[in-house]
Amino acid sequence: MNSWEFGRMVRRGRDRVAPETVGLPRGRRRRAAGLRREELAGLAGISADYLTRLEQGRATSPSAQVVESLARALRLPDAERDLLYRLAGHAAPGLDVVPTRIPPSVQRLLGRLANTPVAVYDATQTLIVANAPYDALMGATSTWRGIERNALWRHLVGPGSRVVHTPEEQADLEARLVAELRLTAARYPADRTVTRLVTELAGQSPRFGALWDADAPEPPWDTSRHKTVDHPAVGRIRLDCDVLVVAADDLRIMVYTAEPGTEDAERLALAVVLGTQELVD
Repeated sequence: MNSWEFGRMVRRGRDRVAPETVGLPRGRRRRAAGLRREELAGLAGISADYLTRLEQGRATSPSAQVVESLARALRLPDAERDLLYRLAGHAAPGLDVVPTRIPPSVQRLLGRLANTPVAVYDATQTLIVANAPYDALMGATSTWRGIERNALWRHLVGPGSRVVHTPEEQADLEARLVAELRLTAARYPADRTVTRLVTELAGQSPRFGALWDADAPEPPWDTSRHKTVDHPAVGRIRLDCDVLVVAADDLRIMVYTAEPGTEDAERLALAVVLGTQELVD
C-alpha cells in the first residue's frame, strides 16, 4: 500500500467536495470550501481519528469496505475510485459488487431537487446520501455509522423512523425490505458486504431471521405511496413518497413531496426551514 499517496488523494478529494452536494449545510463559520474531516468521517462511517491517520499516512491497509465508503463519500469518478483502491492495495470491485457510486447524472438530479427531501439508497437499502431537507424532515443522518445506515437494521433493530405505520404496514414493510435484500444477495453472491450484512441482521433480529428463512414470495416494490411523517416540531405531515429506481446503477432515490397549496405543504416547508436552521447553527 502507498499510504502517503492514499492519504494525499483523500485530502485532496475532501477539499473538492462542497458540503451542500452531500446534504450538509455550509454554515456560517466554515472557512474551507470542502468538507471538514469529521464530516467526511461521518459520511464514510469511520472515526475522525482513523481518517486523520489515513490522511497523514500513519494508518496502513484500510479494508476494501473503508475504501469504498471513502470513494462514495468523496464522489470520486470511476478512474479515481479505481486508483484509490490500488493505492490501498486492493483490486477495484467489478460488476459482482453492489454499486454505491452516485453517477454524475444522478448528482445533477439531486442538485435540481436541492429544496426537496431526497435520499439515495443502494441495493442493500443502505443510505448513501441524504440532503439537508431530508435530514430536516427525518432527523440528521450524518451521524449514522456503518450498519446504522441500513433501513432494515433501523426498522428491525434500531430506532425506526418518523414515518407512522400501523402494525400491518410495519410488517409489510419489513417483509418487502427482506425480500429486496434477498434479491440483492442473489444478484451479488460474491459481495462480502452483503453476506456480512445478512449475518449481522440475522444475529441481531429474530424477526429478520424468520423472514429470511421463510423465503416468502417477493412482495411488489412500491415506487409511489402515501406516508405520514410525525415531525417533532410541526406535527404530522401527509406526504407522497416516490422511489425512483436507477436500474443501471442499482440505486433507489426516495423523494418526499406534498400537494401544493395544502396544509401538509405548509408544514413540510416549515419543517425544512426549522431543520436546516438547526443544522446551520
